[in-house]
Amino acid sequence: MKRSKLLALISTALLCFGAAPAFAQNGPDLIFRKSVDFKLLTPNDKLATYGIDDPMIDGVVCYYTAHEKGGVAGMFGVAEQSSEVSLACRQYAPVKFKEKFGQGDTAFSERRSLLFKRMHIVRGCDAKRNVLIYMVYSDKLVEGSPESSTSTVAIQPWGGQNEVPQCGESLR
Repeated sequence: MKRSKLLALISTALLCFGAAPAFAQNGPDLIFRKSVDFKLLTPNDKLATYGIDDPMIDGVVCYYTAHEKGGVAGMFGVAEQSSEVSLACRQYAPVKFKEKFGQGDTAFSERRSLLFKRMHIVRGCDAKRNVLIYMVYSDKLVEGSPESSTSTVAIQPWGGQNEVPQCGESLR
């Protein structure tokens, strides 16, 4: 296949399927990236740390670190990213529940390959201990991934707050 046809095919695929991760309007904030594997003529492999506010709960942020493949496939946004993602969530302000949620509802999701893999951050509530639980995992159309990470946020009083909101009262 001629080079121009190949480039046209790649360009069409990128336009149809999107080269960048599918972030929401208020998507994750890139905190920093660190190169971990040198590539001579193409982008390096990197670890990237992002912060994302929980869209349903004010005062809670989750940070996750994910591998971003470089090379030619990474340069064009068609590389299948690995499923290994670490997760840490924290309370940074008074917690306020915007609406009710279900156990295991998705707080954030992004594409990790061109077609078949997505990373999900899901939320739950341990009502007995008043702790929010966040889990990150990747799914794949053909086979799932056993890779996952979990983080918890014990809801605490903040500032002059007398009453602490109970996550169990926000469950559907």
